[in-house]
Amino acid sequence: MRTVLSFPYLEVNLHEGPIPTLETHWLGFAPSADFRSAIEQAVEIARQHRVLGWIADDRQLGAVRPRDLEWTHDEVLLVLENLGLRRFALLESEDALNRRTIAGMYERAMPAISYEIRRFDDLTAARAWAAGE
Repeated sequence: MRTVLSFPYLEVNLHEGPIPTLETHWLGFAPSADFRSAIEQAVEIARQHRVLGWIADDRQLGAVRPRDLEWTHDEVLLVLENLGLRRFALLESEDALNRRTIAGMYERAMPAISYEIRRFDDLTAARAWAAGE
């Protein structure tokens, strides 16, 4: 695993191997422009490395505005479909309201995507599943 992006609010790691996997580890709140820019950069890295797994560690993610969730749905989750992603492991936000609103975004996306989304409580298990182990 190597860190490919680092911000005060987000660390992005690449797990190289037979099934390349990207991991986004949120460290706190990110203003809208920073949130979008960081995710766009992560998606570009995913494209360059042809990742097949994604781990979204949202446990410490701060509040996300509804318009940013809509943008994430349209510009990230659906784009990952086109990149050939196979597995998306989610560690949900510790904040109950955040968890509910983000869960709704994933549920709305599920009919339009072919990759599998699974929720985890344990990072090690999420990493293993996303990498196909």
